[in-house]
Amino acid sequence: MNDIFPIQDAIIALIGPTAIGKTALSIDLARKYDFEIVSVDSMQVYKEMDIGTAKITREEMQGVPHHLIDVVFPDQDFDAVVFEKMALAAVQDILARGKRVMLTGGTGLYLRSLLEGLSQQLPNFPEIRNGLEQQLEKEGCEKLHEQLALIDRISANRIHKNDTHRLLRALEIHKGTGRRWSDLLQEHKDSREIRFSNILTIGLTCDRQHLYKRIGQRTEIMLNSGFEEEVENLLTLGYSDTLKSMRSIGYSHMVKKIKGEWDHQNMIEKLTRDTRRYAKRQYTWFNKMKEIRWFDVSTNTRIEALVERFLSDERSHDHNASRDLA
Repeated sequence: MNDIFPIQDAIIALIGPTAIGKTALSIDLARKYDFEIVSVDSMQVYKEMDIGTAKITREEMQGVPHHLIDVVFPDQDFDAVVFEKMALAAVQDILARGKRVMLTGGTGLYLRSLLEGLSQQLPNFPEIRNGLEQQLEKEGCEKLHEQLALIDRISANRIHKNDTHRLLRALEIHKGTGRRWSDLLQEHKDSREIRFSNILTIGLTCDRQHLYKRIGQRTEIMLNSGFEEEVENLLTLGYSDTLKSMRSIGYSHMVKKIKGEWDHQNMIEKLTRDTRRYAKRQYTWFNKMKEIRWFDVSTNTRIEALVERFLSDERSHDHNASRDLA
């Protein structure tokens, strides 16, 4: 895989927190500049999970090709390593056909896996993982998070206690290798290669209270669009509420409502609260990426002008290179 890097084609990444308005802007830019979109979203990969993931519809796509949407079923394994391989294959395919690539989404880990590489990951340790899952079932996520904090404070600070997938992975790596996950990630970061030498990363933001209002509106639209029926259907199809996909924000909340553990109002309050917290964690991820050019979501004209200049520079570079070779 290394012999394809660095990829020199101009690539746009449009990122931001949930409900910020990435979808509409990405379609406008894609239609104007002939982009195909590679989704960078950890939930939109799942089939049958549409409303709770705010998945773009065929009508909303307006003919713009999208990749890495509806690629696995809810009970299939999918993580950053799988995403990296599939996304890189999609990028290569798009560029080979003479099209432009836009990366769009809000999952920071997935974006980093593509831009920096995570496929050099450590092996899995099934027996250790099984033991940790049993421990999680008996003791709960708080106890395991406390355990992680004692051995790897950095990982514990970046992994929320309810993010059981990564919590278990961090403990599994430590037990299996005797080393902290945070140290191994830093070593990889220090040795990583440049994968994309010509990329413009645009971040969308807005006033925090305005974002929270948009999150509330998004939640209301979900609930009025048949979200409860979608989750009931998933359970009827046999998808366990213990699956990674079903433990995500929204789906786990609706499962509790369906099972009678929460009433409707309680579910809405906790769903809105946890979505806000998720948006904060997304900002934390993205703030580590110093190359992001941040824009208020209301300044689409400025964003479009920046994209135009970026692509013009690419065309100028290609013209000069062709002239030099003549």
